[in-house]
Amino acid sequence: MKTILVTGAAGFIGYHVAQRLLMRGDRVIGCDNLNDYYDVTLKEARLQQLQSHAAFGFVRADLADRGATAALFSGEYFDTVIHLAAQAGIRYSLINPTAYIDSNLTGFANILEGCRRQETPHLVYASSSSVYGANTAVPFSVHQNVDHPLSLYAATKKANELMAHSYAAIYGIPSTGLRFFTVYGPWGRPDMACFSFTKAILAGEPIDLYNHGRMQRDFTYIDDIVEGVIRTADRTAVPDPDWCGGAPDSGTSFAPWRIYNIGNSQPVELLAFVEILERKLGRKAVVNLLPMQPGEVPSTYADVVDLTQDTGFCPATSIDEGIGRFVQWYREYYAL
Repeated sequence: MKTILVTGAAGFIGYHVAQRLLMRGDRVIGCDNLNDYYDVTLKEARLQQLQSHAAFGFVRADLADRGATAALFSGEYFDTVIHLAAQAGIRYSLINPTAYIDSNLTGFANILEGCRRQETPHLVYASSSSVYGANTAVPFSVHQNVDHPLSLYAATKKANELMAHSYAAIYGIPSTGLRFFTVYGPWGRPDMACFSFTKAILAGEPIDLYNHGRMQRDFTYIDDIVEGVIRTADRTAVPDPDWCGGAPDSGTSFAPWRIYNIGNSQPVELLAFVEILERKLGRKAVVNLLPMQPGEVPSTYADVVDLTQDTGFCPATSIDEGIGRFVQWYREYYAL
């Protein structure tokens, strides 16, 4: 039985990853600060599900608190650290930038220090498709340069990749960064499209579609995200013997450091996404077509060749099937 730390365990992805690890027989220590960025009762409901497992332990802590993070690592030895805690959301970073500095930079630095002191065998952490920023060459590949972020959120995620690389290079801490592409599914975040659109359609309220609904997102079902997390976590990052400083590869390194995309590789226009939701809900949406918002990108599209080559896994849940599962969960959870 491995002991695995999952930060952000009461969050959307963290909850599902922790559940999967527990179901396969691992011991999981979950950590979360249960902040109020969105409905805390949803986080508490996820946490209650996890606490039904005897092999799950929970620590409530803010990872930006250096002492609390040090205590977390001094109390347990972790075979793997899966760091999913972060301040999420692109638009919110325009309103409250300090939340991103505290959680995504200071918090991540404290995690790295914990891994360094404990000599953690493998650190896996959440990055984001937003790091591709101003890139327009699609599909997005981990071998592309990502030096032009369009939001502070994206910049903090790119910074996480660089911070992890420095610790891998100096201290030999194997680390794997995962760039998630628009995750959706049961127990999702209320601020994300699938959840917020569903709520609005059922309430007869309007939906704001930016870029006049032509925005494309590589919607990736939560089960596919979890499978990618587990497979990469089980495959400890190692140095790339072919890496060359004269022609540096952005996705690998001479250090034990790797980056992977986890996306469905099937971009869907928001108008089409809403049409599928309408069909699953049996309701028509009221739509506001608006211009592009600051910090947003018009399209995301994942190249998952490296993920498939190294782990044998390729996300494949169709948007029709995934939305259907979400709608079923939503109706059951809210007793509709």
